[in-house]
Amino acid sequence: MIAGGRKKIDITEFGKIVLHNKQVSISSSALAEVKRSYEFLKVFSKGKLIYGINTGFGPMAQYRIDDADLKQLQYNLVRSHSSGMGRVMSPVQTRALMLARLNTMMLGYSGIHPDTVKLLADLINNEAYPCIYTHGGVGASGDLVQLAHLALGLIGEGEFYFNGKITPAKNVYKALGLKPMEVHIREGLSILNGTSAMTGIGCINVIMAKRLVLWSLLLSLMINEMMEAYNDSFSAELNNVKLHSGQSKIAEWMRTFGAKSRLLRKRDEHLYEREVTENVINDKVQEYYSLRCVPQILGAVLDTVMNTEEVIVNELNSVNDNPVVDCKNKNIFHGGNFHGDYVALEMDKLKLVVTKLSMLAERQLNFLLNPHLNQKLPAFTNAGKLGLNFGLQGMQYPATSTVAENQALSTSLYVHSIPNNNDNQDIVSMGCNAAIICSQVIENAHEVLAVELAALMQAIDIRQISGRLSPATKWLYENARKIFPFFTEDFAASPKLRELKAWLIETDITEHFHKELNAVSSESK
Repeated sequence: MIAGGRKKIDITEFGKIVLHNKQVSISSSALAEVKRSYEFLKVFSKGKLIYGINTGFGPMAQYRIDDADLKQLQYNLVRSHSSGMGRVMSPVQTRALMLARLNTMMLGYSGIHPDTVKLLADLINNEAYPCIYTHGGVGASGDLVQLAHLALGLIGEGEFYFNGKITPAKNVYKALGLKPMEVHIREGLSILNGTSAMTGIGCINVIMAKRLVLWSLLLSLMINEMMEAYNDSFSAELNNVKLHSGQSKIAEWMRTFGAKSRLLRKRDEHLYEREVTENVINDKVQEYYSLRCVPQILGAVLDTVMNTEEVIVNELNSVNDNPVVDCKNKNIFHGGNFHGDYVALEMDKLKLVVTKLSMLAERQLNFLLNPHLNQKLPAFTNAGKLGLNFGLQGMQYPATSTVAENQALSTSLYVHSIPNNNDNQDIVSMGCNAAIICSQVIENAHEVLAVELAALMQAIDIRQISGRLSPATKWLYENARKIFPFFTEDFAASPKLRELKAWLIETDITEHFHKELNAVSSESK
């Protein structure tokens, strides 16, 4: 239910609608606010000069538009700015953009006709998505080009992604029995001016980044189990004296899920409660950082993800039009709520920590594949004949190269403002670019984790210890093994790796994780 200002959409509800295709419904009270805003604007705008209603746009705002041309003005805006290039956004990204725009317009500050929000909801519910392109927005007057393509679809022009293929807009409306949007006063500008593309994609990025943290945590626990490492690196005593909530939470989760592991060791039992007489200790006293510093590394990632969620959800539930039609105060206010700096900065921060997460996975993978480091496994977790067979040697390359790509993509967009629009937009956010590139970094990270997971399962089977894993890592092992089998003979791994990556992306680990967390907590009481 989209209830406008009466109830904010949180990230969970957003995910249900966008990722699980939950239907959208509009509350009657919110629709009444939309109508009230429209009726106010219709009366208030008569005889006044108001930007975007009877003026040109941007640096051409000094030109008054004749009454006879006001509707044409809105159509011209939509068509002239439908200039996107690059690839077509995915259906999920477009659905997220549409939901974000709908939620903003339902706040009742846009002065649009109620039929517009009804149409947008109908298109979302019928999975009809206007073709929107990744290249074009600078994130200043909002996501002008991306949202222009949304508006183009709403007026019945351009193309849609519908029923699995690209389809002319007119065919979609005919198939659904819907009528395109009619311009009343400012429907064009109200759709274009806003941060809904970067915000919608940003919401998806937050959801997927939260999942990545949990996948990385389970893989990190599993590699510690595989090495039969000491468990004090994620002890409460060690981590709680470092005053960062993310670190404490990661350590707590590792303790909770590792509690029933029959592989993790207690340091005091092995090093404190018996006399150590050897001058050279063959068994490691401390693991490498990629195993031992997981709470500190993933903790920083988690804290950043959660802060980004707060900012993005605030943006999702904010008014980001210009001008703002305020029927409560009976006025229209001009400013820059369409500016995307908040989102751009958070997307840059988010991709930085996801890149670091992928770097952690790559270092753990390298540790698994190098016998001089782990001292427990054959080179490249090779279960075949060394020299004749190659194990995961060839699979390490895509993980390494993809991490390098993530590192290159982590350059900030937030600080790459380029003035344009005859210098009217003299400082911009590049927020949509930031959100789209962040989504690529997140997808890349899933590739790296897929290779690490394949290597970890191979290592566990080589050591024949799957029966001693904790329940949480055993669940991961058993489900992933259905996709990627143990192997001794070399094979072309690309299809299986891509299938494993897809499973990581599509599985709602958040739901499973917290269900298991609650179950473990209940058992301990």
